[in-house]
Amino acid sequence: MLKQFLKPLLLFLLLAAAELGYAAAPARIVSLSGTISEIVCDLGQQANLVGVDVTSTYPTALAKLPKVGHTRSISAEGVLALRPTLVLGTTESIKPEVAAQLRSAGVTVHLFKQDYSVAGTKKLMQEVAAVLGATAQVPALTKKLDADLTKVQRPAKAPKVLFVYARGTGTMMVAGQGTSVEKVIQLAGGQNAAVGFSDFKPLTAEALVAANPDYLLLFDSGLESLGGKAGLLQVPGVAQTTAGRTGRVIEMDGQLLTGFGPRLGQATAELARLMK
Repeated sequence: MLKQFLKPLLLFLLLAAAELGYAAAPARIVSLSGTISEIVCDLGQQANLVGVDVTSTYPTALAKLPKVGHTRSISAEGVLALRPTLVLGTTESIKPEVAAQLRSAGVTVHLFKQDYSVAGTKKLMQEVAAVLGATAQVPALTKKLDADLTKVQRPAKAPKVLFVYARGTGTMMVAGQGTSVEKVIQLAGGQNAAVGFSDFKPLTAEALVAANPDYLLLFDSGLESLGGKAGLLQVPGVAQTTAGRTGRVIEMDGQLLTGFGPRLGQATAELARLMK
């Protein structure tokens, strides 16, 4: 008898609580990846972001949020100061010991493994949406990505493209095989001029001349650090390459070019257009 009375009473109280707004508080999210930040925003949860890493430059409104640093410089203390309930990033975003510190402090941490491909990008969007309880929005994101990819007009013959990561003439690296920038070059219809090594390695004049790229590709911030196109052409070896002789230098926003997030199709189409 008592159970029969309590059951409807409990249901009534739960409905009343929901009506009065006593639902669970929204997550306070700190994103440690520019790509994850873009996905969170596209899933309609930008308002829940309370902090981001320095690669989170899009959408531009994220510039107003507190910054927690970038990969190896991110500390648990800096993240915890923002009182997050949820931290999102990739497996490369933070050191394992920092992730452990965050979890020990009671914060839920999700680090996603990123695969630099179209299928990998769709999988990442699905996984982030699942964590946020926003999977209903994924089909729209996927549809837009596919539509953007149909706009890619690849060159008839794959040009050789050399990506140079620069932070002034004292720090210049080239991207090898397996890197995200090589993957986006290939998607756009080009080929990586740097072969025979993985990851990044320092740029040398000899290697530059041997690679002999048709195009030099840089982040816009990297080209600026060299003094623009004129400064790049003064780097030893550049003038002896096809790219140097023809002045074929491409600059793109770094997060757009290598993010492999919702704007992958846009980035690929833009790079393909600039290679013609």
